[in-house]
Amino acid sequence: MQPINDVGLENWHDFEVSSRREIIALLRSIGEKNQLVRMLVQGEADVCVTSVLDVDADTNSVILDRSIDSAQNLRILRGQRISFETSLDKIRILFSGEGVTETTFENAPALKLALPVSLIRLQRREFYRMATPLGNPVRAMIQMPEELGGTTVGFPLSDISCGGIAILDNKLVLGDTIGINYEGVRIDLPEIGAVTTTLQVRNSVDLTLLNNKTNRRLGCHFIDISRGNLAMVQRYITKLERERNARIAGLN
Repeated sequence: MQPINDVGLENWHDFEVSSRREIIALLRSIGEKNQLVRMLVQGEADVCVTSVLDVDADTNSVILDRSIDSAQNLRILRGQRISFETSLDKIRILFSGEGVTETTFENAPALKLALPVSLIRLQRREFYRMATPLGNPVRAMIQMPEELGGTTVGFPLSDISCGGIAILDNKLVLGDTIGINYEGVRIDLPEIGAVTTTLQVRNSVDLTLLNNKTNRRLGCHFIDISRGNLAMVQRYITKLERERNARIAGLN
């Protein structure tokens, strides 16, 4: 599963659940099915696994299991905003909250969180990765740092999802630094339009090709992508999927 910050909760209005009744039902189901919940205290640098112990509709609160690390519990209590991610019936659930406090549940220490006013529910389709054309590749136009010339270079996409893209760096000019951001990246999606966003490198894999040359695949996620740009990405993925299905149907 991709990290929660692959998503940017403020950018997923189309998948937002704001009904109090539905939020309570979803969180209770997560607890009843003993689904593990990732609690991100300070992003991916500080993560613990918890579970939903109870959802109290009368007090609008969610009771969570504590971390086994006492120092981490202190960071959770002091944290300004905590992010959570889990899944329910193969649907990804994301939410966040403020002001975690100490409480007890069934005579054991626990944590209490105010019932979130909304959460994000993403079915697998939203993060479905679609391979992009190889013959006439879509390119991500990235401005190089000044130490690398400051020019704009196009990198072919390997695949695309609503969470991000994978690009191929066959000249190994970008390096493999995880976490680096490239701002103002332009991606021209055929028949859809141009998407501009910030990319953050999340993983790097060096590939050895049949001719013994090395290519580098960089997995990147969108940072603060606008709702309009995100909608264009979704339309392009749908377009690619339709074209693939048409090819498959033509072979039958």
